[in-house]
Amino acid sequence: MTFFQGSEEYTIDNKGRVVIPPYMRRSLSPDARDTFTFTRGFRKFILAYPIDQWKKIQNKLMELNPFNFENDKIITFFTMFCKEVSLDAQNRLLIPKELLSYAEISTKVLIVGKVDHIEFWNPDEFAKVYSFEPDEYAKIFEKVLGAGYYLGSNLNGNESSS
Repeated sequence: MTFFQGSEEYTIDNKGRVVIPPYMRRSLSPDARDTFTFTRGFRKFILAYPIDQWKKIQNKLMELNPFNFENDKIITFFTMFCKEVSLDAQNRLLIPKELLSYAEISTKVLIVGKVDHIEFWNPDEFAKVYSFEPDEYAKIFEKVLGAGYYLGSNLNGNESSS
């Protein structure tokens, strides 16, 4: 089962290749065949879906009515920038130059695991987008996961003993 989490900052070589963290590689399912579909994110970052997970996105896109203007824009946005890339023998991915340019990534990249995909960020851009105060984080956490979850409840709704 694919489940990406964690983050690491790496250096991209002059050809645009970057090593994928070992713990993220271990999260790849055999169905992914060490291959990712890269595309633009909805902010200035790069999305990388293992091909088995990308098929789920394709299925969702195929369910959309392409004659609806908003649907057409989403379909176009997701698909026009797609590139399929496989890990090389050194466990690196060659990130397409046009995507690196879009995300304003030159030498340093923050690789972020996001459940079913990986995101590649310029570290400074990531800090701008995801910088918020602890109180704001607690409010968002509570809104999304439910009251009390952030303050000590576990997934079963039982209070933690800490």
